[in-house]
Amino acid sequence: MQFLKILFSPITAPIRFVQKNFKATLLILFLIFLYNSSDTKNLQKENLEEIVLNGAIMNADEILSKINSAKKDNNIKGVLLIVNSPGGAVAPSVEIAYAIRELNRLKPVIAYAAGTMASGSYYSSIWASKIIANPGSMVGSIGVIMQSYDASKLLDNIGIKTQTVKVGTYKEAGTPTRKWTKEETAELNKVIQDTYNMFVSDVAHARKLDIKNHKIFADAHIFTASQAKKVGLIDEVDTISRAKELLVMKSGVKKAIWKRKNKMDKFMEKLVQGTISNVSSNISNKLLAF
Repeated sequence: MQFLKILFSPITAPIRFVQKNFKATLLILFLIFLYNSSDTKNLQKENLEEIVLNGAIMNADEILSKINSAKKDNNIKGVLLIVNSPGGAVAPSVEIAYAIRELNRLKPVIAYAAGTMASGSYYSSIWASKIIANPGSMVGSIGVIMQSYDASKLLDNIGIKTQTVKVGTYKEAGTPTRKWTKEETAELNKVIQDTYNMFVSDVAHARKLDIKNHKIFADAHIFTASQAKKVGLIDEVDTISRAKELLVMKSGVKKAIWKRKNKMDKFMEKLVQGTISNVSSNISNKLLAF
């Protein structure tokens, strides 16, 4: 019996240890997993970061958080802004644009048009050090739109009439329950025109273009990458490899160590990429830079 105990001790001893020290064993296994799942990259400080702007821009909170994080991280020496977006609401697009401007004052930002860099997403990118566009990308659409609908006939057909109590001549401007009056249309047009003027002015300033030529580079023109370069909206037509190469040069890092994305970020990016072609812009009474 004693012989059997000695014979099987190499097997039974670890089992008894695990039974007596279950929590400690789990901790050891977890540490081994972390060690094995890491590589030499993790032992070096990450010095470059990718920030992705995907899909319609309706809220800027998430991307602003990433921009601010990159701004505060002294280890990050440069940022690649990868854009594939048709645009979106004006306010968050402006927020992103100005945040990129602040970031670019501290460390270089290269904007890369991966597919679509239009309207609000182009606005978001204008203050980057350089804008590089994929040869097959679409760029531009510098314009502003406000849409609604006239549902008065539908309401009449189903026997519904609206009742409104208001103070202010233009309080009902943009309503979908009836056709807009000439005065209401003129009032809304003032908002559209002023927003467009701001958009064009910022583009001209950021890209060093003559604002007098806005009919050429703006006016909601949609450009291919090569056309966008000719009118001055981008700096180069090339691939993402060139964008990364340029960022490495501008940031001055000796060896590029890109910040790794967490699994949730990767999942969300794939989810957005899979649905971007189905994004709908049918949002009533929203000021959009689509």
